[in-house]
Amino acid sequence: MSLPLPPTQLRLPTLKNQALWQRALTHRSYANENQGILHNERLEFLGDAILCFVVSDYLYHRYPTFREAKLTQLRSHLVDEVQLARFAQDLEIGDLMLLGKGAEKSGERQNPALLSNTLEAIIGAYFIDAGLEPVRVFVQALVSSMLDNPRSPEKQTLKQGLVDVKNRLQQWALGKGGELPQYVLIQENGPAHAKEFTFAVNIQGKPYGEGTGHSKQEATKAAATAALKKLGLL
Repeated sequence: MSLPLPPTQLRLPTLKNQALWQRALTHRSYANENQGILHNERLEFLGDAILCFVVSDYLYHRYPTFREAKLTQLRSHLVDEVQLARFAQDLEIGDLMLLGKGAEKSGERQNPALLSNTLEAIIGAYFIDAGLEPVRVFVQALVSSMLDNPRSPEKQTLKQGLVDVKNRLQQWALGKGGELPQYVLIQENGPAHAKEFTFAVNIQGKPYGEGTGHSKQEATKAAATAALKKLGLL
């Protein structure tokens, strides 16, 4: 098991194949403006799968008494957009991303979706370049830096992330009136590569909370969280 590292000691991997490294950092907006340049979306696809596998294996062995549901919740929090963006910020990936002029101008270097996607692309590229074991060491260092560091500000966020807020709100709503919460899209902003969604959650026609995120899943989860806080359940 890797020793925990504070964020300031985390390091990006070094790839032998520099063309692969550049591709991992290249956003579609940059590739669209530079003919012949490949963007990182295929590497992101690969990295996402590898990340889920490595984190699953790590949690399975680290927490032998945890049941499947708890392991799934914990993994979900560790690999979601918000947490991956935090890892990417610790690694200063935003400074390295290759962005198109429009994305650069609109401040996309700090966009959580782009940060998390680029980190996944780097993991995919590292797997192609060096194989599974170096990737495992890198990913475990990221995960353990949060799980093992008692001063980490993400510890409280992790505890909150283990709560399935949408399921908890659903149970409360069913207990009160027998109706499921309804999530309604009330706003959608931003360019195609950096969408931001705002959802409201209504119960029996009454609004209980709103949430915003860079994906519909993130926004509805934020709305459920706001509703639970309003109800004093979180």
